Amino acid sequence: MTELKAIIFDVDGTLANTEEAHRQAFNYAFQQEGLNWDWTVELYTKLLKVTGGKERIRYYVNDFLNEEIKQDLVVKLHESKNERYQSLVKQKLIPLRAGISRIIDEAKKANIRIAIATTTSPGNVNNLVTATMGDDALDWFDVIAAADVVPIKKPKPDVYEYVLGKMNLKAQECIALEDSYNGVVAATCINIPTLITVNNYTENDKFEGAMLVVDQLGDPDVPCKIIEGEADIPEYIDIETIKKLHKDFVKA
Repeated sequence: MTELKAIIFDVDGTLANTEEAHRQAFNYAFQQEGLNWDWTVELYTKLLKVTGGKERIRYYVNDFLNEEIKQDLVVKLHESKNERYQSLVKQKLIPLRAGISRIIDEAKKANIRIAIATTTSPGNVNNLVTATMGDDALDWFDVIAAADVVPIKKPKPDVYEYVLGKMNLKAQECIALEDSYNGVVAATCINIPTLITVNNYTENDKFEGAMLVVDQLGDPDVPCKIIEGEADIPEYIDIETIKKLHKDFVKA
């Protein structure tokens, strides 16, 4: 029987509801550069189909403005946006989602390894982790794979393949915790069992292949709700629930 050995976490929208802060930071960067671009919530929801900040800027300019943009401007805007975003993170204005801190603590106690597989920039990841979990929290993760560690981002599986290789684990020895269509495709296309926790930007995504889709992991005072799939779970998801979901999924 395949035993659960690791949980691989996505970051934006999964560890924390960061997407709104990213959206505001993009708009700040545009204003600083004198651009009259305004990424509304509705527009940003569409833009999130493209992973990676620089890629998202190019996609907007090419597909929505029908224009071209120079690479040096893309880089400048992205750096400005990340500086703004990280300032918000360092002010501790973006808390972890319900259940995340508890699950990480429970995984460590159960000797289940943890890792990160994300398309966001390393500085964004590092600042979020330390601001929400403490200065030593980066050491809890066996691997932190961020942004350009691989050339092709989600929904391609490259970042997950990178993490599996670094951890010397097989796909079905892990669970991916994701929040989006791009995330579930990236993980499930190489057979990593995937648990989805949606947010307001991804609640209408398609999650074919996921083990289970919930609104959040929940906590004792914040119950979770199953959106797609069937499972006998308590009011919130703990590490024993994750182990059972994994066992039932890989056995099926």
